[in-house]
Amino acid sequence: MTVHLMKDGWIGVIKGRPRVGAVAERSRRTQPQDIDAFADMTGDRNPLHYDKRLAEASVFGKLIVQGGVTSGILNAVVAEDLPGPGSVFLEVSWKFVKAVGVGELITGRVEVKEVRADKPITKLETSVRNEAGEICLTGTATVFTVPLAKD
Repeated sequence: MTVHLMKDGWIGVIKGRPRVGAVAERSRRTQPQDIDAFADMTGDRNPLHYDKRLAEASVFGKLIVQGGVTSGILNAVVAEDLPGPGSVFLEVSWKFVKAVGVGELITGRVEVKEVRADKPITKLETSVRNEAGEICLTGTATVFTVPLAKD
């Protein structure tokens, strides 16, 4: 009889193996500088982000930040909090449900739904809400966490 022992894929991961049901959140207020920084990085200079008169006359009724600014808070939650340092997105499926305006407080939230034992891979439920509690982004993400700790 051969016994196969499963390797623990979480050895060396700084925050260790997350548990199903674990939650992490981060909040921040969007700023005009976010729009400029994102535009400098990506070239996204959509008038809905810069032209106040045009944006106010649109269905949004206000200047809005780029979707990458909205989803960016989830990068921080994943990389800093859960699963933590060394984490990178393998796959995301996000639906942008409500635009985020300049000056809005947003909260990114992740909840662990699945954790592989053999590899440091986590499936997360993700969301971003505004300060009124309205969902602005919802979806899922699969994350790989690179072992960074020295054994």
